[in-house]
Amino acid sequence: MSFYEQPQRILLPAKVGYMALTLVLALLFNLLPWRDVTGLPDMVALVLTFWCVHQPRKMGIGIAWFVGLVMDAGDSALLGQHAFAYAFLAFAAVSLHRRILWFSPWRQAAHVLVLLLLSQALMLAVRLVAGGVFPGLAYFAGTLIAAALWPTVSFLLLLPQRRPESVDENRPI
Repeated sequence: MSFYEQPQRILLPAKVGYMALTLVLALLFNLLPWRDVTGLPDMVALVLTFWCVHQPRKMGIGIAWFVGLVMDAGDSALLGQHAFAYAFLAFAAVSLHRRILWFSPWRQAAHVLVLLLLSQALMLAVRLVAGGVFPGLAYFAGTLIAAALWPTVSFLLLLPQRRPESVDENRPI
């Protein structure tokens, strides 16, 4: 089935409160004490990418920078490490949002994988410049898992915006 044959659904506008709630929940997920577990996806980066792709006028670089500073403080990381990476991620996602939305969810996940890998590489570069040690290639395992979660996360985050399947005879849409 090609892109033009897929049924397109009209979505309701995204509510800013819902966007903030999902970002706060992702932040709480990241700040749980399992941060040293290998292969754990960066949910803040994933949710931030999602909203920057789907709502680029409501979510952007400033919010990404602020959330990154909160993540730096909560994760006891070098101040600005997450902020810099999340701001870059938001810029890239907003810049590429039209291209990304053109593809199917799995092809979108390939684009998101590249964005998340670049973001992780920036965080790693800041850590190495500050005198840290290279954590190994397992450091990028969470990024691969986050990209694999993209179709599921997209479906779940778009649920409140979906219109009902039934057609009302009194409404034009």
